[in-house]
Amino acid sequence: MNEQQPKTAPQKYSFEREPAKRVFAAELRETRIHFKDADDEKSPSYVLLPTGERCNRIFAVGTLTEKRKQGDQNLFYRARVVDPTGTFFVMAGSYQPEAMQQMARIEPPSFVAVVGKPTIYETPDGAFLISVRCESITVVDKDARDHWVLDTAKATLDRLDLDGQTPDSARARAEYQTDPAIFRRMVYEALAQMKI
Repeated sequence: MNEQQPKTAPQKYSFEREPAKRVFAAELRETRIHFKDADDEKSPSYVLLPTGERCNRIFAVGTLTEKRKQGDQNLFYRARVVDPTGTFFVMAGSYQPEAMQQMARIEPPSFVAVVGKPTIYETPDGAFLISVRCESITVVDKDARDHWVLDTAKATLDRLDLDGQTPDSARARAEYQTDPAIFRRMVYEALAQMKI
C-alpha cells in the first residue's frame, strides 16, 4: 500500500485560494489600487496595500462592535470590527451563506477573526470606501487577538523593509507616495495599545 502513496498524493491546482494577508485597519483604509493580472473572468482580483504587497484575501482580528441585518429577500449583514488602528467594515450575504450564518449568531461586543476579500468602492465625489466580504467570521479570545496584533505588526514591518525591492512594493511606492514612517508609527501605536 505504501508504494502507491506517491501516486495518490494531492495535486496542486491553479484555483487554490490565495493566502489571506494580515493587515491593520488603518492600512486597509488607505488602499486605493485594485487590479487583475489577467482579463479572464476567473482571474483573481487584488488590492495593492500601501506597504507594498498585493492582497486577494485578508485575515483580521478585532472587536465586533456593531452588527446590522439588512434587506428582505436579499438578506445580508453589515458589521464593524475594530482593531487597535481603526475599523474594518465587513459584510456577509447570500453569496457567503456560511459566513452569514456565523455572523447572525455573534453578538457584539465580541473578539472575532475574519477572513475575507477586500473590495474598493469609489464614490461619485472621488472618495474611496473599503469593505471586506466575509468568507468566515468566528469568535476568538483576547489571546488570539493579541497574537494577531503581534503577527500583523511583524508582517507590516516586513513589507515596509522591502521598500521598492519587489515589483509590487515599487509600484506601491510610486502610486501611493506615502511616507513609510506613517505605517511604522501605526505599528508601534498598535503594539503600545496592547499594554503588554
